[in-house]
Amino acid sequence: MPGKLFTFAASLTYLALAQPAFNQSLFSISVGGGPTAPVNPTAARFNTGYNITAGVGFHPIRAAGVMAEFGFNDMGINNSALSKIGVPNGSGRIYSATLNPMIHLMPRKRTDLYVIGGGGFYRRTIEFTQPSSAIATGFDPFYGVFFPVEIPTTTVLGSFSQNKAGINGGMGISVRLGEDKRSSFYAESRYHYIYTTPIRTSMIPVTFGFRW
Repeated sequence: MPGKLFTFAASLTYLALAQPAFNQSLFSISVGGGPTAPVNPTAARFNTGYNITAGVGFHPIRAAGVMAEFGFNDMGINNSALSKIGVPNGSGRIYSATLNPMIHLMPRKRTDLYVIGGGGFYRRTIEFTQPSSAIATGFDPFYGVFFPVEIPTTTVLGSFSQNKAGINGGMGISVRLGEDKRSSFYAESRYHYIYTTPIRTSMIPVTFGFRW
């Protein structure tokens, strides 16, 4: 009986110690960024911008998983579109929260190719601005006096937002770092199509980052 109790206790101890490592292997965190290229008809209005992406992945099996991601894309409005509207400057910001299944084509290799795509919520904000200035109060500690200072600012002329559904899809490559099977560098490109009105928004963010 004591031997069975010892065996049972040892088994529980092993499972308790092994469980955190097992749970960690199911999940991953990713952070990345890079350039974002607009695609027609969006390319007729926006310049190439940048993106920042962060996500949490769930991988129940080695060859497949799903990524819950938050994305931010910023693209400046081009001069042609600004001239037609009659404003000096402007930009488009796109926030997204998406759920994206992943299929790994070479999951056991150090270098892996994968397919990723899905959809979710997108918020696009168009903002028109112009350079401006404001008067602030400065202080000279040597003379102990306050004096006015003109500082550059930006005036928002107008801001317009839409909340819409969207889809995305693309491919990526990841390379494991060192002997750590959990950490990797990745590069991926995805096409995003957002159901904004009256004109759809489409773009291709190219993202470089790390997963662990």
